[in-house]
Amino acid sequence: MMMMDQSIVSVGPAVDNDWWRGAVIYQVYPRSYQDSSGDGIGDLAGIAQRLPYIASLGVDGIWISPFFPSPMKDFGYDVTDYCDVDPMFGTLADFEALTAAAHQLGLKVIIDLVLSHTSNKHSWFQESRVDRDNEKSDWYVWSDPKPDGTPPNNWLSIFGGSAWQWDSHREQYYLHNFLAEQPDLNFHTPAVQDALLDVARFWLERGVDGFRLDTINFYFADKDLRDNPPLAPHLRNANIAPSVNPYNHQEHIYSKNRPENLDFLRRFRSLLDTYPGSMSLGEIGDAQKGLEILGQYTAGDEFVHMCYAFEFLAKDQLTAKRVAEVLQRLDLVAETGWACWAFSNHDVMRHASRWDLTPEAQRLFSTLLMCLRGSVCLYQGEELGLMEADIEYEHLRDPYGIQFWPKFKGRDGCRTPMVWEHDQPHGGFSDTHTWLPISDNHRPLAVDLQEKDSSSMLHHYRRAIAFRHSHPALVDGTHEEIRAVGNILQFIRAKGDQTIFCAFNLSGEPSGLAMPPGAWAPIGTELGYAGVATDDHLTLGPWQCCLALRQ
Repeated sequence: MMMMDQSIVSVGPAVDNDWWRGAVIYQVYPRSYQDSSGDGIGDLAGIAQRLPYIASLGVDGIWISPFFPSPMKDFGYDVTDYCDVDPMFGTLADFEALTAAAHQLGLKVIIDLVLSHTSNKHSWFQESRVDRDNEKSDWYVWSDPKPDGTPPNNWLSIFGGSAWQWDSHREQYYLHNFLAEQPDLNFHTPAVQDALLDVARFWLERGVDGFRLDTINFYFADKDLRDNPPLAPHLRNANIAPSVNPYNHQEHIYSKNRPENLDFLRRFRSLLDTYPGSMSLGEIGDAQKGLEILGQYTAGDEFVHMCYAFEFLAKDQLTAKRVAEVLQRLDLVAETGWACWAFSNHDVMRHASRWDLTPEAQRLFSTLLMCLRGSVCLYQGEELGLMEADIEYEHLRDPYGIQFWPKFKGRDGCRTPMVWEHDQPHGGFSDTHTWLPISDNHRPLAVDLQEKDSSSMLHHYRRAIAFRHSHPALVDGTHEEIRAVGNILQFIRAKGDQTIFCAFNLSGEPSGLAMPPGAWAPIGTELGYAGVATDDHLTLGPWQCCLALRQ
C-alpha cells in the first residue's frame, strides 16, 4: 500500500491580482532621483538607496521611467536595446537588486515600456533601412514620396514639423510621431508584435510587477496613410502639445487611435495574465478623445488594466465644475474601465506652478487625489510641494523646449534633481554636479527639513496616503452623486457597509453646502480640515474639505 507523504508543503502568500486597483504609485525619473556614481546623473543604485524613503510614504509601488540603452536624444524614450540597462544607470544586476530590495519593502516595481517607436540607432532600424527586401524591411512605417518628392501625407510630429523623415538608403520616408531620431514601429507586421511581447516577457521573468506603456494610442498608423482632417479652431487645446505647435491643427484620426490597437492590447493582456499579479498602465496622448479611448482600452478584462489621459495634467485650472465634468464624463464612456489619476509627471509643468497653488491649496488637491475613484500616480518631488524650476535657455536639455523656446520652455523645469539635503552644494543628489541645475527655490523644501516638521507637505502626503489605504471605500469603492455646487466639489464613495461623503472647496473663498441626509461623523481630522456646521449646513473655509462617514 502506497503511503502518502505527510510532510507539510510550504505555500507562499496568495497573489493579489487586483493590487493595482486603487493603488498609489510613485513615479521615479531615474536621471534626477539619486546619483550614486558621482557623474551627476541619477541611477538605479541611487534609487535602491532611497527605497526606504519611498516606502515611508506608504505608496504601493514605483514606476521607473526608461533606463534602457539610448542615445538620450529624448532622454531614454529613444531605445536602442529593450533588454538591457544603459551604463549611465547601471547594469541588469543593479536592476535585479533594486527589484529585490523593493519587494522586501512591499513595493511593486513598474517599468516604462516605449513600444511605439525606437531610436534610429536600434539594430532593428539599422537593418530595416538597408534596403526594401531585408528581413526587417517592414518593421517600421516606410513610404514612397509623392510624385513631387514631398512626404506621403500631412501628418505632423508632436515635436514640430512633418512626421516624415527622408532616408537616403531606402529612398523612402519613415514615420516619426516624435523626434526624427525616433522612428515608429510598424505594428501591422506580426513579427514586430511578437518581438515586443518577448520584451515584456523578458522583464516579467526578472520580477517586474507591471508596465507603464508610453503613448499607448500611437502603436498603429493607418495602413493606407490617409491625410488627417483639419481640426476646427474652437476644438483645439494644448493638453498634449503646446499652443505654438501646429500639431494642434489636425484631428489625428489616422496617425493614432486606430481600432487595430485593440487586438494587440488583447495579446499584451493575455501575456500578462500568465504572470499572476502583473499589471499595465497606459498613457493616452489625445487632446479631444482621451477619456473615450481610456474607456475602450480598459473595458472589462481584455485589454490593459488602467490608463491615464491628460484631463488633470492639462493647464486648465481644476475648478469644482471641471472636475465634476471629467468624472461624470468618465462614468459615461468607461463604465467598466479604470482610470489612473495624476496632477504632475515628467511631461508637464508641476501642478503647483501650473495652477499657481498656495501650500494650502496643494494640501487640498493632494487630499482630493486620494479620494478619487481610480488609482493614483504621484511624481517625485510632488510630495515636497515643489514648484516648477525656472531653467535658463543655455541650460536646457529637452529638445522639445529648445524647439519652441521661449513660448514653451519644455519639460526640464519638472525634471530637475530631487533635493534631499538643503545645505549640501548639490542638494544631496550628487557629490559632484547635477545634469540639470537645482533650483534655489527647492532647497527650503528639501526632504531633511520637511522630515523634522510634522506640519510639512511631506508629512501631509503621508497622512493622506494612509487615510486612503485605511478606507476601502476610497481604495476601490463606487463614486456617486458627483456634483459641483459653486466652488465646492462633492461626491460619495461607498463599499460594502462603508459610505464616505467628500466635499472640497476648490477656491480661496469660504463656501457653504448642505450635508446629505442622514447621520455623519467627521473623519480625516488628521489632515487638518474642520468645517463649521450649523444643523445640516456646513461652511468650508478657503481650500478646506469635509470628509464624513455615514453612521
